[in-house]
Amino acid sequence: MLARAPYLTMQIRGMAVAPARTLLGQRALELHTVLVTNMHSLSDAEDFSEGYRTMRLGRIVGEPTAGWIIYTSNDVLFDGSAVRIPFVRIRGADNTDMEMHPRPVDVAVTRPMGESYAGRDSQLDAAVKTLLDQIGSTRKVGGAH
Repeated sequence: MLARAPYLTMQIRGMAVAPARTLLGQRALELHTVLVTNMHSLSDAEDFSEGYRTMRLGRIVGEPTAGWIIYTSNDVLFDGSAVRIPFVRIRGADNTDMEMHPRPVDVAVTRPMGESYAGRDSQLDAAVKTLLDQIGSTRKVGGAH
């Protein structure tokens, strides 16, 4: 849904021109996006961040992910307790290990301690600014996004 860029337009007789995928009911955002991550983004959030960057879907704002991506299985011990055992290694698009290697950000923003009590979110503010800057620069160039 995020990667589907418009490449066709359709126009029903007597109607306005519209992106073909959207008009056909396919899921396609066809807009600019920004991804917000922080140190609590782990596991599938690490996969998502890696894919978002690799597919060049937009900028990543916030803090690098935790670097805690690995698949584990549950093994039961003799006394009935359980232990998680790693069994799958994950590598990024550049073939480097992702475990213990946090996914980087493009715009680094660390939230100050206690910020949430004031009803603020500096990472979200930075993400909105980044998104508005992307939209503004596209309009200046003359892009039709």
